Amino acid sequence: MAKQRVLFLCTGNACRSQMAEGWLKHLGGADFEVYSAGIVAHGKNPRAIAAMKDAGIDISQQKSETLDPVLLGEIDLLITVCGNADESCPTIPATCEKQHWPFDDPAGATGSEAEITAEFYRVRDQIRHKIEGFVSLAKK
Repeated sequence: MAKQRVLFLCTGNACRSQMAEGWLKHLGGADFEVYSAGIVAHGKNPRAIAAMKDAGIDISQQKSETLDPVLLGEIDLLITVCGNADESCPTIPATCEKQHWPFDDPAGATGSEAEITAEFYRVRDQIRHKIEGFVSLAKK
């Protein structure tokens, strides 16, 4: 069976899409080719890297990139993880399925350091839960 090629798209490719890429690589194993991109590239958020590291997943070597039109033409599934990316998403090929999985942006969290960290963990865990369900369905 060919690997399913999945691209996670968000506004800046800094938090949510990075975490989703890390989770699907970790939970999906060899069944998926996984990418992430942004409408623009903001660079990786250090708090997202730390939250994933605390879950045992290293996303520090992933790249923060803008959407590549060539890659877009080669993927099987495009998943937008924020409203802006969903609304700004370019036209996708007819061979590509599109899904929208909206998650709150933890980079917008305010409060104490502990409260901001808790928000990153909350979103990280929501993404994990969604990907666990996705992988379970995909393997049936």
